[in-house]
Amino acid sequence: MNTVREDIRNVAIIAHVDHGKTTLVDQLLHQSGVFRENQAVAERVMDSNDLERERGITILSKNTAIHYKNTKINIIDTPGHADFGGEVERVLKMVDGVILLVDAFEGAMPQTKFVLKKALELDLHVIVCINKIDRPEARPDEVIDEVLELLMDLEASDEQLDCPFLYASAKAGHAVLDLADTPDSMEPLFETILKYIPAPQGDTEADTQVLISTIDYNEYVGRIGVGKVENGTIRVNQEVTLVNHHDESKRQKVKISKLYEFEGLDKVEVTEASVGSIVAISGISDIHIGDTLCGGDNPVAIPFQKISEPTIAMNFLVNDSPLAGQEGKYITSRHLRDRLYRELNTDVSLRVEDTETTECFKVSGRGELHLSVLIENMRREGYEFAVSKPEVLFKFDDHQKKLEPMEIAYIDVPEEFSGTIIQKLSERKGELQSMTPASDGSIRLEFRIPSRGLIGFRGDFLTSTKGTGILNTIFDGYEAYRGDFQYRKQGSLIAFENGETVTYGLFSAQERGTLFVGPGEKVYSGMVIGQNGKTEDIELNVCKTKHLTNTRSSSADEALKLVPPRILSLEQSIEYIDQDELLEVTPSSLRIRKRILDPRERKRAAFRKS
Repeated sequence: MNTVREDIRNVAIIAHVDHGKTTLVDQLLHQSGVFRENQAVAERVMDSNDLERERGITILSKNTAIHYKNTKINIIDTPGHADFGGEVERVLKMVDGVILLVDAFEGAMPQTKFVLKKALELDLHVIVCINKIDRPEARPDEVIDEVLELLMDLEASDEQLDCPFLYASAKAGHAVLDLADTPDSMEPLFETILKYIPAPQGDTEADTQVLISTIDYNEYVGRIGVGKVENGTIRVNQEVTLVNHHDESKRQKVKISKLYEFEGLDKVEVTEASVGSIVAISGISDIHIGDTLCGGDNPVAIPFQKISEPTIAMNFLVNDSPLAGQEGKYITSRHLRDRLYRELNTDVSLRVEDTETTECFKVSGRGELHLSVLIENMRREGYEFAVSKPEVLFKFDDHQKKLEPMEIAYIDVPEEFSGTIIQKLSERKGELQSMTPASDGSIRLEFRIPSRGLIGFRGDFLTSTKGTGILNTIFDGYEAYRGDFQYRKQGSLIAFENGETVTYGLFSAQERGTLFVGPGEKVYSGMVIGQNGKTEDIELNVCKTKHLTNTRSSSADEALKLVPPRILSLEQSIEYIDQDELLEVTPSSLRIRKRILDPRERKRAAFRKS
């Protein structure tokens, strides 16, 4: 018997990076009375981990629930970055509709298109919310036209095209259905959710079916599966079978030991949940995304799209530099292996493989940001290791022809920089697809480019556009290999011996290029201490002191002036390293080094390669 649960709505919030998803959820929580009047609450309360707060981005999708007029609204806040697209794809299976948030100035961006396409394919109802209408340069009417064009491009059905539009300022906490209305609160958005998002339905009399869409991990209870009850009722202590649509051999009898529903920001224990409820289930150690929990004797797995394959890989190695083990807490290959395999508990887009040696692991992910977030998290936990330059993952077709991942890059730059950017991307095998002028004097360029052409490009891009350019990319399938090109035109400045840097040595070194180290820092032979202005690598002695002589002149001993060193962030270091270099990562330092530290061995290796 098919029943409709009128007292529940399940909705996801989707948008491009920085269009205000998490801030909107904050307001919905506040205005639905989840927090007490006098309760002190952090801004962007859903971004719970340190990295999310510092960078102002959402990395993991989060669940929350609010009550409005006797209806429970389950809300899922999703990430906006393309690297975390795997997160968005699968949480959409839990909901019956989406709120598409679009910035009133920036309009529909590449990531908006990606997530909206996924939502339309699943036939979800869409509410469009034009956010940040209080920005001085807001242009809501044009943005609505852009969104409608985008819906037509994505072949939305007539019903999907007839979606409601709201205007909001998530920061100020109000939404209106018409710009002429006086803004007051988020009530119009609550009402629109109740009116337009269909209530979940399913067969309450049928056998239990719960599709697991995300995995949470907690050190005390282990893996927690989160999913929606599609049919039947799920109860504590119930015996169920674990099956998977893509893996027919998986059939495992398990018992539901604890069951939770979401209330505000907390999980609340319940004894049973029925159709349409979003639940969290703990106590099943071998539960994975895409698994279906089935009751009864005839388990049927719910179809589930495969998680997108990784496109980029890095090697994580045990640190073997002369300074190894001095700053990190976890330094052995066993520590490194355990930590990387533990990451697989929660991150489905990640792959970890052992290599021929026990000291090295191949880690594959969706993009540079995806992997740098993992590196930064490990570093903060006290791990010390080295990583290699990111490389793209090639495929081979039936005729053994080499294929590589392609991206579409959308670039917004002021007109005077467009020529430089077109030249730089053409050198990296990019093809210009279109060029459209915008109303504010900037130009939007659209390129098709191999993923490897974008590795290490962002830093160069920001320098070339004096920090004014915006670069967004989106994965666009595999194509035939486009040929080789050079990543980096400049060589490295390399330390000649182990020791501590001295002002006198650095002063003569800084004429050769840009230094990455200041005085009084530990260096070792083979460590990269700067970037050469020319193409070749140069070895320099930055630990040498001035020899004493008995000649004295009035000007000889004047203070030596050093140019401040260029301190590279984690992302900049990953972008900088070349194929024969490694990045040494410790909780307190980032050091770039040559893979082969011994200068004679290095020359031999280069000779053999040529």
